[in-house]
Amino acid sequence: MAENKSTLAQQIKDTISAIRQHTQSEPKIGIILGTGLGGLAAEIIKEIVLPYSNLPHFPLSTVESHHGNLIFGSLGGKQVVAMQGRFHYYEGYTMKQITYPVRVMKRLGVDILLVSNACGSLNPYFKKCNIMIMDDHINLFGDNPLIGPNEDDFGPRFSDMSQPYSHRLTAMAERIAIENKILTYKGVYAAMSGPSLETRAEYRFLRTIGADVIGMSTIPECIVARHSGMEVLGFSIITDECYPDCLHPVGLDEILEAAGKTEPNLTMLMKKIVESL
Repeated sequence: MAENKSTLAQQIKDTISAIRQHTQSEPKIGIILGTGLGGLAAEIIKEIVLPYSNLPHFPLSTVESHHGNLIFGSLGGKQVVAMQGRFHYYEGYTMKQITYPVRVMKRLGVDILLVSNACGSLNPYFKKCNIMIMDDHINLFGDNPLIGPNEDDFGPRFSDMSQPYSHRLTAMAERIAIENKILTYKGVYAAMSGPSLETRAEYRFLRTIGADVIGMSTIPECIVARHSGMEVLGFSIITDECYPDCLHPVGLDEILEAAGKTEPNLTMLMKKIVESL
């Protein structure tokens, strides 16, 4: 067990050492950009862009809509580090690999994490191209990134999840959305492993247990961020409607098109939030 813990610590040290060859930035804000949501990357005044392939122990994204870069720079006058592309359980990575970049961000000095994703709506009031602020989540991966020896240097053995998404940051996001006339909803995000989409019966089940939307990411990163003491703010772009009685097949092109239509509003919202932090 001690060996496993020291191995992770050494891997993070290796990654930080590689990053420090290019930048001494100590950002307090980390950003994870999800499917079709890379537009915010263009708003960052870049200091350095590091491909994941150049970072020791970093996984590589295999999803075609996800670039694989770690971006250091400024957004809204604040120093940030942004993941342009994330990792997913369905790609075959372990939970620890998926969340490894969050551990690295923590060591870089990040204490606020903004995450975004694409999702399907289960709530009939939430429509395609709407934005949902994540108020809570339901982990249906059947796995957890904290299983195994605890990393005591990062957080406690039993990590509290009574407030996975910061009430303070959520209230700020709602206020800024109203001020800028951006329609948002607040709800519960559920995640399953994918990559297959869910059946009609699964959609009914998810709605019954209290989920407003369904996706395939974000929850592992949130768990590790909270374990490390970070505040988390999450956004979901609704890219398809998963109402079992009027379900139709959906493909990646349709999902990316919906994300692209909504991206400008989410980009503006996230930028203004960073400005206000």
